Amino acid sequence: MDENDRHFTEGPDDLLLEHLGLFKQKTLRGPVLDLACGNGHNGVFLGTMGLEVVLADVSENALAEAGGLAHRNGVPARIWQVDLEQEGFNPLASETYGAILVFRYLHRPLIPCIRKALVAGGLLLYETFTVDQARFGKPKNPDHLLKPGELLDRFKGWRVLHYFEGTKDHPKKAIAQIVCIKPD
Repeated sequence: MDENDRHFTEGPDDLLLEHLGLFKQKTLRGPVLDLACGNGHNGVFLGTMGLEVVLADVSENALAEAGGLAHRNGVPARIWQVDLEQEGFNPLASETYGAILVFRYLHRPLIPCIRKALVAGGLLLYETFTVDQARFGKPKNPDHLLKPGELLDRFKGWRVLHYFEGTKDHPKKAIAQIVCIKPD
């Protein structure tokens, strides 16, 4: 599909664009999971590159929008409605995904599940808000905000390709980002 034929109202997140080369040069051993995908713009974007994608979210409305976006862009994405926050339940199968994308979402009990769900050598892109975000707006609930160094600590022992923690502009937000590879 020609880039001019794509039907995106919201482009992919900057972190994904900055590390897009990893998806072009790396042969993934499994699909890309766009976790808590919302409207699916990140996963569908990768799907337009020929990658197999799974769009997962709890919201039926968000998944309907994501499915529509996938359809308009000719992406045969798998749509998966799943409650990622069920207590005592790991919704992610072990060693299933070649890459996982997580943007603007934090449910701490799910992080060990994410670690297990990636295949060895799998790629993780994770960006979410830190405690400093409360100064700029939502979210404000500390359950949904990373503590200093927390994201890096959660993936200790993985090969870190990129890490950032601080404030970004346009719009002003306090975030932590990690791009890393699960060890073999």
